[in-house]
Amino acid sequence: MFDLLEEKIWFWTLLIIPCILVLFLWLQIWKKRTQQKFANASTLNRLSPNKSTFKPILKIVLICLAFASLSVALVNPKNGTKLETVKREGIDIVFAVDVSKSMLAEDIAPNRLDKSKQLVTQIINNLASDRVGIIAYAGKAFPQLPITTDYASAKMFLNNMNTNMLSSQGTAIGEAIKLSKTYFDNQDQTNRVLVIISDGEDHGAEAIEMAKQASEEGIRIFTIGVGDVKGGPIPIKERGVISYYKKDNRGETVITRLNETTLKDIAGEAKGAYINGKSTADVVSTIRTILNKMDKTEFEAKQFADFKDQFQWFIGFAILFLILDMFLLERKTSWLKRLNLFNEAAS
Repeated sequence: MFDLLEEKIWFWTLLIIPCILVLFLWLQIWKKRTQQKFANASTLNRLSPNKSTFKPILKIVLICLAFASLSVALVNPKNGTKLETVKREGIDIVFAVDVSKSMLAEDIAPNRLDKSKQLVTQIINNLASDRVGIIAYAGKAFPQLPITTDYASAKMFLNNMNTNMLSSQGTAIGEAIKLSKTYFDNQDQTNRVLVIISDGEDHGAEAIEMAKQASEEGIRIFTIGVGDVKGGPIPIKERGVISYYKKDNRGETVITRLNETTLKDIAGEAKGAYINGKSTADVVSTIRTILNKMDKTEFEAKQFADFKDQFQWFIGFAILFLILDMFLLERKTSWLKRLNLFNEAAS
């Protein structure tokens, strides 16, 4: 319906509507009980013969519609008015992000996984016309986002990644490399890049072999190590508070360490390079320098060239609903009496 929602956080204001409905229901019950204490039903009908039971419901519906319209207006939906196919030159870059439990270790602030997200986000922010894709992996590899030029979507998917998204635990880097090969649709490309972000704790034996095969298919692999070689425990948190640290079968606290050797070997097999992820600025600078030296491939990309705000329509609806509510009285009108809605005329 809309191509872009600018400020999605304002959707939370829709929670006002259930509050209004609950308050309205409570007020109606309170009124009814109070009136019953004052007089019986027949006396109340004689005292206020034109009192409508339908109009208050209609008024509260109008108020809710007005709040809903204002909420959508604050979100500022936009429509693309012109879809263009443009020629772009760039490199296809696939990011494989480790989401195993060991990435919860806090030997690098704030933790290994959040640091990985920061690194990928900053790399994407420094791209111009390259296409990106994202893979999540632990014991298995999972396609998170196919190759795209939509950097906003890429960062959104990246932000939603967590250590609970894959049930199988481990660090199957080999599977991530294998899956990445399906991301590159043009076999003639010479500028295909896979960036692996991990602590290097690979428990499989196929990573080096898969890196070698990827290199033969023209994929260069760059690895970024997050963590500390001294290692740290894996905190298990409940509601943001550490409950305990992960233990092994002997009841001893597990210490997970950055394995730079594995990451260097993988990068070496695929004509890439290993980068320590401690400094975000250094990682971004190194990646940018590497990409600038690579040949660019021309490709077509469809994109909306122009967006127009649509919030004014919803503000208009909100004003209309509020005006209707102001002029809508709670007493019966003659035409409603003739229609006999909700059997009101019989009363």
